[in-house]
Amino acid sequence: MADTYRTVADRGEARFEVQGSEFIGHVAPATTVADAEAFVASIREAYADATHNVPAYRVRADPFREYSSDDDEPTGSAGKPGLNVLQQRDIENVVAVVTRYYGGTNLGVGGLARAYSKAVKDGVDAAGVVEEVPHETFSVTVEYDDSGSVRGLLESAGVEFDATYEADVAFDVRVPTAEGAALRDRLRSATSGRADIDVD
Repeated sequence: MADTYRTVADRGEARFEVQGSEFIGHVAPATTVADAEAFVASIREAYADATHNVPAYRVRADPFREYSSDDDEPTGSAGKPGLNVLQQRDIENVVAVVTRYYGGTNLGVGGLARAYSKAVKDGVDAAGVVEEVPHETFSVTVEYDDSGSVRGLLESAGVEFDATYEADVAFDVRVPTAEGAALRDRLRSATSGRADIDVD
């Protein structure tokens, strides 16, 4: 996987009508399949009276996961066109659900595919696309004597961390994946190997 990837900045929503049918595109970030499934479930619950709630997602899991469903629309007319938008725009860690309220006019497979594609595309535009760097987290536990040098090293590295002071001092660290191993080596050196490092 590339060091950086494109994803959505936030949740987005877009609405429009096609021949009486209302389409609502919902888009959100999702870092796990469970996040994506939970978002799909929440939209299905919120729009339980809709004719269709069509999901599509792409998640940087191991292995990489892509999923779409037509949710009882004609085969290939809804989920796949939505997923295609995410693929063409090269967006990952993203989930989309298109809600449709049927308006009494059949749109045909081509019309449906265009409408579902537009709903996802407009939802993505509303959410905004950003470049993201993969991160990992790990914890460092040290005695008080070493806590100052660990804190100083983390601050100079410019990484995010939280410190918890109890019997020992625990640092929860979030670091770009590409820099994680080198930072852990520096922490071991700074504490002469006394740091207890646990990679999540």
